[in-house]
Amino acid sequence: MPDTTDAGGLTVGQVSARLGVTVRALHHWDETGLARPSLRTAAGYRLYTAADLERLHRVVVYRELGLGLDRIRAVLDDPAADVPGALRAQRAQVAERIERLRQLDAGLGRMIDAHERGPLLSAGQQAAVFGPGWNADWPLQARRRYGDTRQWQQYAERSAARSPQEWQEVADDVAGFERALAEAMDAGVAPGDPEADRLVERHREVFTAYFPLTRRMQVCLGRRYETDPGFAAHYDGIRPGLAAWFRRVIDAGARAHGIDPDTATWE
Repeated sequence: MPDTTDAGGLTVGQVSARLGVTVRALHHWDETGLARPSLRTAAGYRLYTAADLERLHRVVVYRELGLGLDRIRAVLDDPAADVPGALRAQRAQVAERIERLRQLDAGLGRMIDAHERGPLLSAGQQAAVFGPGWNADWPLQARRRYGDTRQWQQYAERSAARSPQEWQEVADDVAGFERALAEAMDAGVAPGDPEADRLVERHREVFTAYFPLTRRMQVCLGRRYETDPGFAAHYDGIRPGLAAWFRRVIDAGARAHGIDPDTATWE
């Protein structure tokens, strides 16, 4: 189509460039009767007059404000249309979208923080929730070691959505499990006993507060509980020998499900 002015009007190309809308949009508005050109060239090309351009300006403004094409048509063509009312309603919708975006921004910020540092708790909150023996540096150490794993991502997702009260519930569940573990060892429960197997399942359930734990992953954790100085000190501080006993309980449970603890890997 030639991009020239003819008979005092502007071509579609000229209007498209002037208003920053696509030629396709102009054609659509013409075909639906929203904004039709008043003139045509001898060859049948559309030409827009100054009045047409003014209407198009209004269409563009209202569209940028978020009004649908039917609402725009009513605003432009209905003498009884409540234009301020329509704009107020649109403004209310914009305010709702802004609030949703603010919430999204806050959620993204929490997710970023959780990926970078784990629990979204201050050092004081961590001590209150996890006890005075808790080291606030442990989550950062874990991130440096596991930050590129799927499990850390799952842990971060749970952390981002968890309040201090919910973290307290997690800590209470862990403490309750560890008490049951020590009581079972004191009672002479042997690896492979039904009570021991129930504790293995309970451990996996409690651990889902951090990320899903497969049986093979549980075996790998059992090894760490016994061999890692920090974990071993924690469990043996509850009951001497608890770390080694807990590992044997986990290994027995794995064997009952056809898993060789000696060859189990983190999967």
